[in-house]
Amino acid sequence: MATYTPPLEEYGFLLKEVFDFDQTMAALPAHDGTDAELALSVLEEAGKFCTGILEPLNRSGDEEGCRLENGEVVTPRGTKEAYCAFVEAGWGALSGELEFGGQGLPRVVQILLDEMLSSTHLSFGLFTGLTRGAAEALASHASDELRRTYLPRLISSEWSGVMALTEASAGTDLGLLTSRAEPVGDGSFRITGTKIFISSGDHDFGGNVIHLVLARLPDAPKGVKGISLFLVPKFLVNPDGTLGERNAMAVGSLEHKMGIHAQPTCVMNYDGAIGWLVGEEGRGLNAMFTMMNAERLFVGIQGLGISEIANQKAIAYAHDRKQGRSLDGTRSPVPIIEHPDVRKLLLTGRSLTDASRGLAVWTAMQMDIAARHPDAQVRADAGDLVALLTPVIKAAFTDFGFETAVASQQVLGGHGYIREWGMEQFVRDVRIAQIYEGTNGVQAMDLVTRKVTAKGGTVAARFFAAIRADLSTPAGNSHSRLIREATEAALARLERVTAEVLAGQGNPATAGAAATDYLRLFALTACGWMWARMVGAADPEVSETQRRRVGLANYFAARVLPQTIGLENMLLAGPDTLMAVDLS
Repeated sequence: MATYTPPLEEYGFLLKEVFDFDQTMAALPAHDGTDAELALSVLEEAGKFCTGILEPLNRSGDEEGCRLENGEVVTPRGTKEAYCAFVEAGWGALSGELEFGGQGLPRVVQILLDEMLSSTHLSFGLFTGLTRGAAEALASHASDELRRTYLPRLISSEWSGVMALTEASAGTDLGLLTSRAEPVGDGSFRITGTKIFISSGDHDFGGNVIHLVLARLPDAPKGVKGISLFLVPKFLVNPDGTLGERNAMAVGSLEHKMGIHAQPTCVMNYDGAIGWLVGEEGRGLNAMFTMMNAERLFVGIQGLGISEIANQKAIAYAHDRKQGRSLDGTRSPVPIIEHPDVRKLLLTGRSLTDASRGLAVWTAMQMDIAARHPDAQVRADAGDLVALLTPVIKAAFTDFGFETAVASQQVLGGHGYIREWGMEQFVRDVRIAQIYEGTNGVQAMDLVTRKVTAKGGTVAARFFAAIRADLSTPAGNSHSRLIREATEAALARLERVTAEVLAGQGNPATAGAAATDYLRLFALTACGWMWARMVGAADPEVSETQRRRVGLANYFAARVLPQTIGLENMLLAGPDTLMAVDLS
């Protein structure tokens, strides 16, 4: 089967032609001097690491899986060596804070690295993504002492990070968790409880594993207001920074899962483990949401990564596989890419993938602006847009990733169902992305009940205005007419439905019934906007690649954006027929 090709040409097109990366970075003092050429040179080297080291381990890691031996996690052959090579090459520190040994590169570069990691070895990418999220939470909320002790080695990825939230009786509703924290008297706490579904909970890479654990202090109130966050290391750290004794925590078992077999998903037992408070007492979720939001964006990129590699491999297969007669009946057999139904499967995946990547890059640039722009109001406005788009990226990109993987599997027919071709692993691996870090239904509820209503709906209105402003600007060429018109119609539907969502906030059933359909309508409209921008920057006279972009945009306008018509109709139907059916 064809090997993965890092989409460097697409990265360059987006950074140079569509979004003017250089100008945006020049306005950010911390990134002044970081231009598209530098970013692309870094990404080219990262692509070599992903294709040369990670992709060859993906199938063997899936087949071998992780195992527990004498209470210790053993990862598949080659994983430890790959992780050490990743750290040694400095990839873990790519976007980390300079103050703590990071390279300080823009978030855009990090997100595109994350895409390549997810394409070539999704299980491996979880180790690094979780570590970065833990570092970001500590950088924002931990004491100076904890930051000095833990951040340099987390940012380098010498030590890894973990989030420990879920319990058997407390999944989405974290207010039900029962893990407890008892003060020791010296500023530390003893953490007791059991957590489940803990990705990267332990490994055999060496170093330390830093758990961020949600637990309750004595006499804490019930519900989420009684939850605090604690840093709990696998090994206690000596005053000189060396690793000391093993903490009172252990892996109880490993989950047996549908996919991501090379990723140890642990049941963790904390038996009076020593930990330290992160942030304020009773405000653990506030601190943890820094990590959770980072991970939700990261998981969305996992969906994008699988979408890219699955579509790549399906297109290559469709060119090679010969079956059936040509449409005019003169040739047989012909490559299956000539058959309309196969082409529809491939084009839908390709058009969703490329548009999603555009939205990911635009959002990452907003993250850089929110973190680095010298103007406080500009930072705040950019941060609001990132918050608005976080549930959209997490849910829509993982939905698109699963849909594209399944469509690509269909292209391969029976071979798509056979392990040796690899496509069935993509389907199994990406399925979890729709579930963890808050299910996609939870993300949709977050969008309709919190993000769209934030600041009286003004953030969403500002996002819609940005789309409309682009669509109303005279086109640089005539090739974007179809996608512009289709996106403008989709935007009108989105604005009408948004008005209904805002008006129905008093009825929980209305929001719940609307949520997932509304998020998809929102995402497809945003993707249409991305295609309008991309085609506006494309010149089909230059190359076949540019001609293909115009064709994909026209396909998206004619074959994908019409979904928004049905979504609007479903949304305006309200909750009555949904809630009236007796399912007993």
